[in-house]
Amino acid sequence: MKKSLYILTTCILLHGCDFFKTTDDREPIARVNDSYLYKEDVADVVPEGASKEDSLLMVNAYINRWARQLLLMDGALLNLSEDKQEDFSKLVDQYKNDLYTKAYLEALVKKNIDTAVNKNEAEVFYEANKESFKLNDDLLQFRYISLPLNPINLDTIKNRFRRFKLKDKRYLDSLSVQFKSYSLNDSLWVKYNQVAEKVPVVNQENKNQLLKKTNFLQLKDSLNLYLMQVNDVRLQNDYAPLDYVMPSIKQIVINKRKLELIKQLENDITKDAIKNNKFQIYN
Repeated sequence: MKKSLYILTTCILLHGCDFFKTTDDREPIARVNDSYLYKEDVADVVPEGASKEDSLLMVNAYINRWARQLLLMDGALLNLSEDKQEDFSKLVDQYKNDLYTKAYLEALVKKNIDTAVNKNEAEVFYEANKESFKLNDDLLQFRYISLPLNPINLDTIKNRFRRFKLKDKRYLDSLSVQFKSYSLNDSLWVKYNQVAEKVPVVNQENKNQLLKKTNFLQLKDSLNLYLMQVNDVRLQNDYAPLDYVMPSIKQIVINKRKLELIKQLENDITKDAIKNNKFQIYN
């Protein structure tokens, strides 16, 4: 009995008995020292539909990258000093902590943040930071139509384009298939450079005409006739209109709320830990 027990104990300690061997039925495709790469590890490397030749190239490239990284890592562990390795380990641990805590705080912020910014709040921020909203570009609100030269019913189109009441908008929309290009949304602020790119007839010679408030222009080139109505203008170094910078203000306000909320959450978490005896500072 004692002899049998000795044999059993020896098998357990030395892993010499087949009954206690751990088996791995996976098929290895490469080895670096004691590390193995298996078929299942490269299953997602090759995109669906790739040819046999491309698949082989991609798998071989993956294997070589995998091997190089392990060989370099092994070399680093052999050649870098213990102090340097310890420094790197601390950096890795800190990076891991930063990733986890950042993800956790972002989830908490997303759950608790108020992303609504009303107009009054935006106006207060705008007035308090007005000098930050000076323009680097000329802006204008305008509408335009590009027509073939000598179009039918030009007078009617021109009158309705200038008057631009609801029924006129509907009329122009009904003719839009005849326009070479057009933009009738004149409530948007557009940079002058974007207008010049969109409307070929706009250039430095007629720039001053275009940058006049409530101004109607009728220009033409060798191919088209252009009708343009300017509703409002803001020149370079003017203060940007509130509605133009509203998206930026909203983002700034929300980001400020996020920072304040993160600070509050960190303080609350610490206070709760102290209250529940999970965090103590010893004298």
